[in-house]
Amino acid sequence: MCGRFAITLPTDAMAQLFAAQPANDLPKVPNFNVCPTNPVHVVQAGDTGRQLVSMRWGFLPHWYKSESAGPLLINARAETIAEKPAFAKAARERRCLIPATGFYEWTKSEDGARLPWYIHRSDGAPIAFAAVWQNWGTDDPVKTCAIVTTAANQGLSAIHHRMPLILEAEDWGKWLGEEGHGAARLMQPGPEGVLDYHRVDPAVNSNRAEGPELIEPFGEDDIPRGQLI
Repeated sequence: MCGRFAITLPTDAMAQLFAAQPANDLPKVPNFNVCPTNPVHVVQAGDTGRQLVSMRWGFLPHWYKSESAGPLLINARAETIAEKPAFAKAARERRCLIPATGFYEWTKSEDGARLPWYIHRSDGAPIAFAAVWQNWGTDDPVKTCAIVTTAANQGLSAIHHRMPLILEAEDWGKWLGEEGHGAARLMQPGPEGVLDYHRVDPAVNSNRAEGPELIEPFGEDDIPRGQLI
């Protein structure tokens, strides 16, 4: 899964990278601890080209009467996204990209301590998460989104059994629906060697933590032992 991430790319750099027109109400960057329900940067296709907009991270199905009327849907499983009532229509019609610099996952030590890991591209490039979005509400609709996940590839499986669906630049147009059908074929674990990871300070265990030190290496970088969480 993906439950926390970092974004350090300036807004104008994001807009240039994705060839998108930026909105005026985008979240502040950098943010080294993006949490569920936070506003996030999202790239979506439109009639006049790609748009870089703000959405709430936490997908709200149209039948929710309030934001807390059901489970917090921050992730959508690639294996079932086309059949799940919450996501099926969005998977066909409302796919988007969420830019990130890296993301966090946790393992648990033998004594029960939560050990955070920061995962990023090996080449240092920004990450583009595959995602889906949904307008929720009628009077003043809220744009909401969820990150698509797959089974982890071999390299990441030591950290977690799931991973976000990360798309290369040549696949962005296909995912956004700009190049016809075929997005379903993209929903598989990423290739080996694209991602790297290191231990980071347990301070990031708090969703209130902030600052660039959250993504700096901390402690031992051995392959984790103990329970994956």
